Amino acid sequence: MLQKKICMLGAFSVGKTTLVKRYVESVFSERYITTVGVKIDKKVVSLPERTVNLILWDMAGEDDAATIRMSYLRGMAGCMVVADGTRAITLDIALSIRERVESEHGALPFVMLLNKHDLLDQWVTPDSTLEALRARGWSVRLSSARSGEGVDEAFTELAERVTR
Repeated sequence: MLQKKICMLGAFSVGKTTLVKRYVESVFSERYITTVGVKIDKKVVSLPERTVNLILWDMAGEDDAATIRMSYLRGMAGCMVVADGTRAITLDIALSIRERVESEHGALPFVMLLNKHDLLDQWVTPDSTLEALRARGWSVRLSSARSGEGVDEAFTELAERVTR
């Protein structure tokens, strides 16, 4: 079976761990646990023309792109870059992380995921910002680890992109 390493990247507390938990186990927990280093999960995904074993590396949150442990990223086929739509600074951090990863590892497939879309009353990310990113040809999706909105679709899209 085909195996692909996917790294979850983004600032602290954007929901990387809860997104992985929602995707792998179909559950959501209100309990916040800081990831230290990296946590690895697996998920077998059946795509139309193949089955792939995704090895999901849930990286500790970074509030500075310079602190990412680039050695953890070796061998990745793609990444999920996560920001919190209720905290504008996390999108800036996500963009900085994505830029640094591309400069060190090349142009790998990625999906930009704006999480916590269930908190619309606190949402601060304007549609115009998302459209500007999409205009670059990027895949930008909205998600909610709490409700499950957009989670499976984002991971499936990334699985398809890393197996082309």
